[in-house]
Amino acid sequence: MIPFLDLKRVNEPYELAIQASTDRVLKSGWYILGREVEAFEAAFAAYCQAKHCIGVANGLDALTLVLKAWEFPAGSEVIVASNAYIASVLSITLAGLTPVLVEPDTHTYLLDPSRIEAAISSRTRAILPVHLYGRCCDMEPIGKLAEQYGLAILEDAAQAHGALYGLKRAGNLGDAAGWSFYPSKNLGAMGDAGAITTNDDALAQRLRALRNYGSLKKYVNDYQGNNSRLDELQAAILSAKLPGLDADNERRRVLARQYLNGIQHSEVILPPTDQIEQDVWHLFVIRHPRRHQLQTYLRERGITTDVHYPIPPHKQRAYESYGNRSLPIAEQLHQEVLSLPLNPSLTDLEVAYIIDSVNQFSE
Repeated sequence: MIPFLDLKRVNEPYELAIQASTDRVLKSGWYILGREVEAFEAAFAAYCQAKHCIGVANGLDALTLVLKAWEFPAGSEVIVASNAYIASVLSITLAGLTPVLVEPDTHTYLLDPSRIEAAISSRTRAILPVHLYGRCCDMEPIGKLAEQYGLAILEDAAQAHGALYGLKRAGNLGDAAGWSFYPSKNLGAMGDAGAITTNDDALAQRLRALRNYGSLKKYVNDYQGNNSRLDELQAAILSAKLPGLDADNERRRVLARQYLNGIQHSEVILPPTDQIEQDVWHLFVIRHPRRHQLQTYLRERGITTDVHYPIPPHKQRAYESYGNRSLPIAEQLHQEVLSLPLNPSLTDLEVAYIIDSVNQFSE
């Protein structure tokens, strides 16, 4: 059996470093907002080429806290891709704002810049581009639109640790970026964890308060904040793994090239190949008109796959008021996408077997 993701195998190269980091936290006697968080925040900010990193409890909180910190009027609109994971949409509604779903590009599956302007209204305040599957959105035209209409840009970088757009890192392509370090991410913790990166000094200061009950000084609360703090243990684990992120991402690229060169099936649509060196291949997502049959066939051959994602946000019960909207591109993608195993622990022989299996699929 080839699992879709074996986190034990993924974390094995870091085992000694993780043990040392957890021992250090245990012996410190300090477990919330201490030196480990400060050290990781500094290291990850530098890695992302950003001025500030604010550690928070998870990726959803990262996005939500930024939207709250901007203090847009209630009901203000935020543009987001219609095929994003539901967390991107949840962050908008949790902040008291209105998501405006815009269809993705059919080639990259990312927010289509050519469709954004038609969705902008007098109530629009921000654009939330989601760097889906490890590839950065086309940020130059998005940035021009944001400047033209006076909109903020909040990157959802939860799947883009280390991804590049030109010479700039994800997390430094807008006004702020939200990160998830969920265990399956390219840089994964051993529990829930998240962060925000920004170059805005005032925003960073406000966010540091908002994550801690609205307080920068104990028992003094300047804002109605949240309890959303990256803990010392997860910060120490992330610090142990961050030095290996680029090497892990390069291994992902090697495996992605093998898939791209090896899969030759007339009905399989492969991911775009124009940014192999900038993409960090968080997921290797193919499309097939008979996705369910292909997934079942691969399972029978001992290959576990996943679907990211089976139901688009506007078809979820949580957003049933959006259900009548016509978003055919997102709906088709959600019916056809299939994620093949791809992570640094995967062997060349395993990938070769997966390629051979996909190529032999007929019904």
